Amino acid sequence: MSRSAKVQRKTAETEIRLELNLDGTGQSGCNTGVGFLDHMLTLLAKHAVFDVSVEAQGDLHVDQHHTVEDIGICFGQALQQALGDKAGIRRYGHFMLPMEETLVGSAVDLSGRCFLVFNVAFPVSKIGDFESELVEDFWHAVAANALCNLHVTLHHGRNAHHISEAVFKSVARALRMAVEIDPLMSGIPSTKGTL
Repeated sequence: MSRSAKVQRKTAETEIRLELNLDGTGQSGCNTGVGFLDHMLTLLAKHAVFDVSVEAQGDLHVDQHHTVEDIGICFGQALQQALGDKAGIRRYGHFMLPMEETLVGSAVDLSGRCFLVFNVAFPVSKIGDFESELVEDFWHAVAANALCNLHVTLHHGRNAHHISEAVFKSVARALRMAVEIDPLMSGIPSTKGTL
């Protein structure tokens, strides 16, 4: 069974085409118009071992917010679609990721319910021309549309680029674990019988 999805979203603010394969090899092709986001999505694909393709056109003459948030919406929708009924997956994933002076921990539950706890403070408001608050906005959109619980905590960190990179890598590794097929789990990984 193919665990992949294609999502298209067009609004007055953005037009996005996103493809996701959960059983990929970590390949990515990201052309969002936001260079720093392309970098983060490439890291996400590599560390989750997902294949991710994104083509986006957004109202970047206004700012980057709509583009970043809408790509998060599309990624969350694609994740939800690709998982299907979630039969046989591990469901839970977690990862503690060190990156030089930075340490970020992430935990995810593909529960069918949305909640984000994002305990990450950035030391500066911008990483180049990228607003650092958009990192949280991206993951909020993912959690809301993938219908998952996501907790991200910064334990140590000084450099905003390192912090953002550690967030994306840590969540990617947690997602990799959560979507993995569990050889000991038959059926839906919930006593309720559905997720």
